[in-house]
Amino acid sequence: MSWKPGDARERMHSMVRVDQAGEYGATRIYAGQLAVMGDRIPAARTIAGMAAQEERHRAFFDKMVADRGVRPTALQPFWNVAGFALGAVTAALGPHAAMACTAAVETEIDLHYRQQLNELGDSDPELRDAVAQFREEELEHLDTAIQSGAENLPAYPLLSGMIRLGCRAAIALSKRI
Repeated sequence: MSWKPGDARERMHSMVRVDQAGEYGATRIYAGQLAVMGDRIPAARTIAGMAAQEERHRAFFDKMVADRGVRPTALQPFWNVAGFALGAVTAALGPHAAMACTAAVETEIDLHYRQQLNELGDSDPELRDAVAQFREEELEHLDTAIQSGAENLPAYPLLSGMIRLGCRAAIALSKRI
């Protein structure tokens, strides 16, 4: 997205909007996974821990949306259903597929947050510091997913590629809509 000088407020609004949408989507993915897995397998405990962090991230961006008067994405009802469905389907495929989903999502979020940090520089310390902290936690999720066997899924490259493409589309759409 190219910005014109003077668009700092809209740029910040776009960043907060997409970050809130992304963290909301992550909470829905984990909710779908946990709905299918319950608490009967070890991966569910790992997922529940990551979900709790995503809830904290979402709460931060919910507050930032309210405090800064940011219009949330109009696509949130879609992300609600799509996120839950993605989580449920990957969990139904098994723990390695659930972790493959996390690895794919977190790979894209790392790229997204890194780009935001480069754009932000020192212009918005509150947003920059939150994005930096949350990026580190998302990278921990990625590491956990890989260590938990995400790449052991036979169709990992295909599933990962499809999910990553979906994430990129969700990010692009949520910035604007």
